[in-house]
Amino acid sequence: MAEEGDSALRVTTSNSGNVANDVHTPTLLSPPDSKTPPTITTSNKRHSDTMANAGRDGSSEPVDAQALSKALEKFEQAGRQRERTPGASPSRKRQRIYGDRFIPNRSGQDLQSSYSLLHEDGSPSTPSRSRQRAAHSELNFQRTEEANRMYSSLLRSEMFESTIPQSIQASPLRHGTTYHDPTHSQTPPANPSSMPAPAMTPSTPHKNLFSYTSPHQAYSSGHGTPSRTPQSRHGPNLNVDSELYSLSPIKFGSQKMLLSPRKTPRVVSKVPYKVLDAPDLADDFYLNLVDWGSQNILGVGLGQCVYMWNSSSGRVTKLCELPDDTVTSVNWIQRGSHIAIGTHKGYVQIWDANVQRRLRTMTGHTGRVGALAWNEHILTSGSRDRLIYHRDVRQPDQWLQKLVGHKQEVCGLKWNSDDGQLASGGNDNKLMVWDKLNAEPTYKWSEHSAAVKAIAWSPHQRGLLASGGGTADRSIKFWNTLITTPANLLSSLDTGSQVCNLAWSRNSNELVSTHGYSQNQIIIWKYPSMQQVVSLTGHTYRVLYLAMSPDGQVIVTGAGDETLRFWNAFKKREPSRGLAEGSSWGAIR
Repeated sequence: MAEEGDSALRVTTSNSGNVANDVHTPTLLSPPDSKTPPTITTSNKRHSDTMANAGRDGSSEPVDAQALSKALEKFEQAGRQRERTPGASPSRKRQRIYGDRFIPNRSGQDLQSSYSLLHEDGSPSTPSRSRQRAAHSELNFQRTEEANRMYSSLLRSEMFESTIPQSIQASPLRHGTTYHDPTHSQTPPANPSSMPAPAMTPSTPHKNLFSYTSPHQAYSSGHGTPSRTPQSRHGPNLNVDSELYSLSPIKFGSQKMLLSPRKTPRVVSKVPYKVLDAPDLADDFYLNLVDWGSQNILGVGLGQCVYMWNSSSGRVTKLCELPDDTVTSVNWIQRGSHIAIGTHKGYVQIWDANVQRRLRTMTGHTGRVGALAWNEHILTSGSRDRLIYHRDVRQPDQWLQKLVGHKQEVCGLKWNSDDGQLASGGNDNKLMVWDKLNAEPTYKWSEHSAAVKAIAWSPHQRGLLASGGGTADRSIKFWNTLITTPANLLSSLDTGSQVCNLAWSRNSNELVSTHGYSQNQIIIWKYPSMQQVVSLTGHTYRVLYLAMSPDGQVIVTGAGDETLRFWNAFKKREPSRGLAEGSSWGAIR
């Protein structure tokens, strides 16, 4: 049974001869290539008859044109609204506020806490500490750091003065004063509802900013002048030093800070003041061929010979020559003219430099002696045979004590005369500390991952030991040898290069390190911050040798490029102001 909606189709097809054929799609009048839409092959008369028959059947009524147009407009408007609505969740964009003036409201904010939580690198002008800087820009870097610190102090002074702003003001005490502790934040009261809520919108000041008000009227009205512009209650402020009459945009406290004398940046010459040729200076990491004695004489082992260079006169003297042996280490006694020489065959010779005479030859080692260290009359030697010998040069015995601990060649030895401790480093990546002449090590550390040759005791802090690792390690580590707990490692710093030597400055709490692969540089560090003071370059080979002058101002470095370079690294020692200088302390009235 056909539906009522199909009546128009039945009337249309009844006028045709063949009903079955008329059910198919009507024929198109326009050609296939034409862009004109197809039309039905029914005449206007037939279409009017169809509408008339439809009206007779009662299936539909004539449509009002005006109502149809209104319905179409509503449909189009509803479609447009649906198109504007996005399919996803609405975007949370902040409403833009356009205006020519913005008055910030800082009530309810703890500016001191916000300022203290700012990172150092928050300011664009503060360079990152982790960023590598060029070797020629240390002085500019120091000046920039000093300027940034001054700017930070100035900003704090301008923002906070001597007060700490809080989100809730403290209750007033007597005489109109307010309690304030500049080192601690104030605790809010127990009943916060009694305190007025901070205003959330900027407000206009109550007093007229562009009219003059006498001090008496200001105090009588309850609006006192700020504390930084004191005025008299009986007339205008006539103090010419008041900030009220200052032409500077900053406060007096900030002006004093800017005008106060500042410490000048440390300037270290990047050019050695003297370069000496050192032919046949061995390029061997495990040897120690350069040492500077207390009599201001530099001893250098070159091949089979030992030469002495007098720093005062500049004269070079040949001390000795080994006919069938090679020099592998030299070391001056702490006070005096005696120098110890280690050889490739395992001998230890003691020479008097003043008369250029050999005093004795000591045996015991079966391998080359690459490390020597004096502690008054005790001479300690370390060898490739993995043994360490303590020798008393006053006794006829060849050695006093034998230390067995390292598994490979001993390449580093340093005595701490104040505490009687000996530090030894070896090619087995071990660092050991021996107390006095004990046969067993007190500490045995294996934190380094390469050979430990660079060893230095701090002259400024008791029990502080610095050690440096080889190519696979590249770090400087600091140890505390006065504690018995396992936490002896204080800090570690990755230098990026093989650490060949370490030496503490006698005049300041600074450390100098020489490096090999791959930058061959000399670096002066500030301890304990370990900030670079300067980086010195010039050697084309590993800087394997390092010595310091008796006055602590000059260091000499040697490398496989067969040169010795002298650097003005440290300042002159400042005279100590002790009780000995004050004669009044020793006088008895």
